[in-house]
Amino acid sequence: MFTLPTFTAAAVQHSPVFLDATATVAKAVNLIDEAAGNGASLIAFPEVFVPGYPYWNWTMNPVQGSPWFEKLYRSAIDVPGPEVEELCAAARRKRVTVVIGVNERGRFSLGVLYNTVLTISSSGELLGVHRKLVPTWAEKLTWTAGDGSSLQVHETEVGRLGVLACGENTNTLARFALLAQGEQVHIASYIALPVAPENYDMADAIAIRTAAHAFEGKVFSVVSTSTISPEMIDAIAGDDASVRDMLARKRNALSGIFGPDGRPVSEPLIDSEGIVYGEIDLSRSIQAKQMHDIIGNYNRFDIFTLEMNTTPQRPFVRRGPSDETPAVPVDADPPGLRMSPPTGDDE
Repeated sequence: MFTLPTFTAAAVQHSPVFLDATATVAKAVNLIDEAAGNGASLIAFPEVFVPGYPYWNWTMNPVQGSPWFEKLYRSAIDVPGPEVEELCAAARRKRVTVVIGVNERGRFSLGVLYNTVLTISSSGELLGVHRKLVPTWAEKLTWTAGDGSSLQVHETEVGRLGVLACGENTNTLARFALLAQGEQVHIASYIALPVAPENYDMADAIAIRTAAHAFEGKVFSVVSTSTISPEMIDAIAGDDASVRDMLARKRNALSGIFGPDGRPVSEPLIDSEGIVYGEIDLSRSIQAKQMHDIIGNYNRFDIFTLEMNTTPQRPFVRRGPSDETPAVPVDADPPGLRMSPPTGDDE
């Protein structure tokens, strides 16, 4: 008989140990242990949880923020690297699937940083290394854009997982690309963003985007958002009362699990730290898709098509024969979906 996974998902809403990768990974491992102990098989962490978000891009001018960029670069991690190995070991030990956002140092170009989401299997294998396609607004001062090679869905024990970071969840084509690969569970990672316009309710914005993807794709969507700790406010704002008040603004973090009808399966967590748990039964998507399947019976692929470039973008490609190095053809990467994780050599 045809069966689909049923399991408990956990969405972590916590702050990192700011600009301390070692301590933040240790905190993440403790949270993995806690969530697994409460029965979770899938555990989602916020955007760039390791080791934090560059809020100074929004509160300082670029010259003032430049030393902070160097601090972030020095405290970022390499992929692969010891911090990734520690996270993989925790997933393997607890037999859980883990999705976590990190600041990734570029492999070759000194000073390059990526906003990266790691997908780790319950056997401790690094399945996916997704680099945020378009850094949002002031984030362009910090992160280099990723490419289509990492926009892929991964087979796991809890179903076919796809991930996007923060503003990517408003990119209709990126979301459709994941759905078209058979995504069953979507992981959306965010940061608290109190630096947006004053009338912008980040909690509502996160809930709307999460529910929209779940409803449109008839999938489950797990959303995890970071919080801003008092220590982070002290570090970023110092004695600037206006910045302190802005960073402490409410309704800027929401985490939870949403079903294929767009409704939360448990009460979302707003602002405060904690872990939200929700039950996922993938069979709930079946009847919903009979009515409205945008990658199946509710589309016209003779009218609409989406073409995605999955070739890793490189700044340097060798051409022609060499006595020392064999020729590398320009089209070394085959067309179509690239179903293995990026190697990190695509800068």
